[in-house]
Amino acid sequence: MTLDPDLLEILACPDCKGPLEPTKDSSGLRCDRCRLTYRIEDGIPILLVDQATHDE
Repeated sequence: MTLDPDLLEILACPDCKGPLEPTKDSSGLRCDRCRLTYRIEDGIPILLVDQATHDE
């Protein structure tokens, strides 16, 4: 499921306030600055830093 482009435009990383981009498989949103990925469940982004995965 993909997110509405208007929603993507206003969403920001809750940690650094940087832009979020959809992952390649559209299962999450990635922040390049923090290297955190936030999952999307049932079309709803879970923007909780403690539940994000950190990319190495």
